[in-house]
Amino acid sequence: MSKKIKEIKELELNDLRKRFQGVKDYVILEPIKVDAGTEYEFRKKLREKKVAVRLVKNTLAKKVFTENGIAVDVWSGPTLLLWGGESIKDLANSVDGVIKELKKDPKAPDKFKEKTAVADGEAVSLATAKTLPTRKDAIGGVLAALLGPGGQIAGCLTGPASQLAGLVKAIEDKGEGAAPAAAAETPAVAG
Repeated sequence: MSKKIKEIKELELNDLRKRFQGVKDYVILEPIKVDAGTEYEFRKKLREKKVAVRLVKNTLAKKVFTENGIAVDVWSGPTLLLWGGESIKDLANSVDGVIKELKKDPKAPDKFKEKTAVADGEAVSLATAKTLPTRKDAIGGVLAALLGPGGQIAGCLTGPASQLAGLVKAIEDKGEGAAPAAAAETPAVAG
């Protein structure tokens, strides 16, 4: 291998390292005989959804993924890496939606084959990635799990106290109603 080719590969590798630093959510696809028009529409629709697309050389992508602690074995055939969106769920739904839109076109059936999705560094299927909770959903679930029992404990503590207060109020109301009735009965006894 000539010195120029090594330098070019090192530049490409450094660019991939910089671009994918800190990224843990991906969708990995294999383009199958994609024409220029279909690829343009695919990239345009994903760009509108804030999803980046990059065709990568398998050996370089495998090296960067290994350095970032992501273990996937999908490095055969052409590889499209897609990343972006707010969460893996958002990313997977965006990619799946665009693929389904392109399948409606009779000229472009099955132009993109799913290899895998990567959620927080772990390989999952695209269907699983579409069902994973977003960060906000996960935080909400944790808060609900924490606050639910706390609310029940507060209810247990305030429940008897409110019942007791209700009983005292009823006795007080009954006592006020009984005093005028007793006063009315007293003159009748005396007279």
